[in-house]
Amino acid sequence: MATSATVPPMAFRVVIFDLGGVVFPSPFDAFDRYERDVGLPRRFIRTVVAESADHGAWARFERSELDFAGFCVAFEVECARAGGTVDAAALMQRIASGLAPRPEMVDAISRLRTAGLRIGAITNNWAREDRAADTHAALGFDVIVEGIRKPDPAIYELACARLDVGPPECIFLDDLGVNLKPARAMGMTTVKVVEPRAALAELGGHLDLELVAD
Repeated sequence: MATSATVPPMAFRVVIFDLGGVVFPSPFDAFDRYERDVGLPRRFIRTVVAESADHGAWARFERSELDFAGFCVAFEVECARAGGTVDAAALMQRIASGLAPRPEMVDAISRLRTAGLRIGAITNNWAREDRAADTHAALGFDVIVEGIRKPDPAIYELACARLDVGPPECIFLDDLGVNLKPARAMGMTTVKVVEPRAALAELGGHLDLELVAD
C-alpha cells in the first residue's frame, strides 16, 4: 500500500471520526460498570437514555440545552421514574475517567495527517471549548463539531462547511449504524467501527494507506 507523504491521488480529502466508541472507548462501557457497582439492572441507563429520546436530559445535554448541574438533576429524575437511583455526577466521572484514546486510533490519525489528509471529529458530546481545544492539541484534529446531536444532518453539514469539503470527499467512522445512515445519504463513504483494527483496515483500503500497525 502507498505510504507517501502527499495527498493520495483520489477523491477523499478528509476523514471524520466519531469520538466515543471510535477514538475513545464507548460510554456504554462506563454505563455497564456503574450498573454492576451499584446494583442496577443490566442496560438500565442506556434504556433510560433511549426511551427519553430527543426530549430527554441526555439529548438536551448533548445539544447544550442544559448545563452540567441541570443535566444531573433532570437525568436523576428520569432514572427515578424508571425505577432506579443514579448519581449522575458520579456516572459522568466514570465516563471521563475512561476516556484515554485508543492507541491504534491515535497512530492512525498520525498516519492520515502524514499522508496529507485533514482530520475532523463530530460527536454527541456537550460543547465545551476547553475540552475541544485539549482534544485538538492532543490528537491533531483540524475541526471538532459538537453541540448538535447525531444523527441530525446539521452536524455533518457543519463539519463539511468547517473543513471546506463536500460530502463525497469525506470518510466518516462511527460505531452506531444510525449515525452512519445520514452521512451515507449525503454522499460520504462510511465505516462502522465494531473492532478498531478491522475498521482501520477498511479505512486504509479506501485510501490505499496502511493504517494498522504490526
